[in-house]
Amino acid sequence: MTQRILIDPITRLEGHGKIEIALDSHGKVSDARFQVPEFRGFEKFCESRAAEEMPILTQKICGVCPTAHHIASTKALDDLFNVSPPLAAKNIRELIYHAFMFEDHLLHVYYLGGPDWLLGPDVPTSQRNILGLADRMGKPFISMMMAARNNDREIIARIAESALYPVFGLPGGVSKPLSAEDRNFALSASDDMVTFARLSLNLFEKLLLKRTSMAEMMTDSLYYQPTHYLGMVDDTGRLSFYDGRIRIIDPAGTIHSIFEARDFSRHLVEQVEPWTYMKTLALKDPGRSNFPGNAPNGIYRVGSLARLNVASGISTPLANAEYEKMMNYFGNKPVHHTMAYHWARLIEVLFAAERTAELARDLNILCAEVQNLPKPLLTERSGIGACKAPRGTLFHTYQANSQAIILKLNLVVATQHNAAAICRSVYQIASRLISDGQIS
Repeated sequence: MTQRILIDPITRLEGHGKIEIALDSHGKVSDARFQVPEFRGFEKFCESRAAEEMPILTQKICGVCPTAHHIASTKALDDLFNVSPPLAAKNIRELIYHAFMFEDHLLHVYYLGGPDWLLGPDVPTSQRNILGLADRMGKPFISMMMAARNNDREIIARIAESALYPVFGLPGGVSKPLSAEDRNFALSASDDMVTFARLSLNLFEKLLLKRTSMAEMMTDSLYYQPTHYLGMVDDTGRLSFYDGRIRIIDPAGTIHSIFEARDFSRHLVEQVEPWTYMKTLALKDPGRSNFPGNAPNGIYRVGSLARLNVASGISTPLANAEYEKMMNYFGNKPVHHTMAYHWARLIEVLFAAERTAELARDLNILCAEVQNLPKPLLTERSGIGACKAPRGTLFHTYQANSQAIILKLNLVVATQHNAAAICRSVYQIASRLISDGQIS
């Protein structure tokens, strides 16, 4: 008789999820599935709405990454209306986006998943949270983190009208120019952001890399999973959050494909699975019929580690030095150790802080021209927008009629890309830890 182990709900994440592990008659793991049991319906109830409403509606998809959806949606409207934003508008969007990546990554590091690995498995689960971190690291450090994150969110609130749900993105630009006062605030705040990002990386080295048990976990074969990786890179192949081309590498690090974001459906395949409300994805060329936990075909990963794996480097000097330190630590690229996602995320925190400072220093960002008005649609058209959400690549695809009313849309979020790899990771770990139906 088949036995099942159910972990419901999964914590340390935004949204609803559960894990189901199936055991055969001998008590061995036969399958493992990461399931999303909640039907959201955004793609359906956005139909028949005006295209211009999409940046406001779709940002409600996620409680921790609304800015990512707002930006991807705004870029999809650029493409739909065939209009490009002026340089100042593009820089304002990018400034907001890097500020958002900074605060969202810190949310994960210090509030969600981070306390588990910063405090370690020996600390009771009830203490592995922000309060436990305050006890371990001291309240001054946590206060510094909160201040850096609050000032960063103030940048977003001043420019995008809301720290949580931005309303500044328009097809062809943004809603208002950046004032000198707000630019000066961003400059000042970004200095503190860079300082705290560097402190966080130093903390990581102190608590993890120099602590034997955690260092062993970082390279434990239990958390080693060779896959393809997908990420966005700039024209020189370096890390990019806001714009660029999509690059996929294979498990050996060889470039598998490079393509424009609007061509993603030629390279990736979506499929509806009977056991989850979330559509899953795989590389199109290998193909597959389903996602059992032990099937590697077509599996790829996105997110912080994937982005560093596909990139040739980072454009900002401090983050690039940390990137090289990480790659030298593991000795090979790509890095297949899943626990390294934590390290990669902190490197991206530093990159986001440095890039925020760079954009704020550019005087072109103060230009008053911040929107090129879109022209009316004459025929049915489609538009695709993409950006690097904190947890992976985000695609928005809109099909609209000549009155710019949405006929159909497709939203591809980060967890969909990672779904197969998550199933496989759970299968791999469960297979090693469960024997004769018992967890060792």
